[in-house]
Amino acid sequence: MKTSDATFSQIERFIRKIAQKFPSTEEPTVMTDIHLSISQDTGELLAFDDNDNEITRCVVSDWIDNKTTDFYDTAAGAIRDVIGRLHDSVDNMSILKPFSFILENDEREHYAELYLVDSDIKIIGGDLMKGLDDDLDKFLADLLK
Repeated sequence: MKTSDATFSQIERFIRKIAQKFPSTEEPTVMTDIHLSISQDTGELLAFDDNDNEITRCVVSDWIDNKTTDFYDTAAGAIRDVIGRLHDSVDNMSILKPFSFILENDEREHYAELYLVDSDIKIIGGDLMKGLDDDLDKFLADLLK
């Protein structure tokens, strides 16, 4: 599934709406993560806080009735790309750090961590510890030689 310019525009408006709900302040007051939920059937993209309060929603027309097997991976990549482009707005939201953008599936089960914001670091990506087991195994093998 290829992501169209229209889809990127819809996601960008969606992320901007989230950032507008948490305008930059000197002292962040809200402690939450941003949970994004996608419905493959309706194409709805929804944002919730930790208390399941809806922040915003939109319908991504290209995602309506999309049954491709790589749907969530492609959607996650598109959302990561948009968040990366809008990182200044996202990084300065009035949310206590660290906070994350988390992608959930239709059943609101965790699918991927899209973006992590901390005071000094920002991480865009899925598995934050990808390849760690392999690195530790190699290190241990070298150490035991």
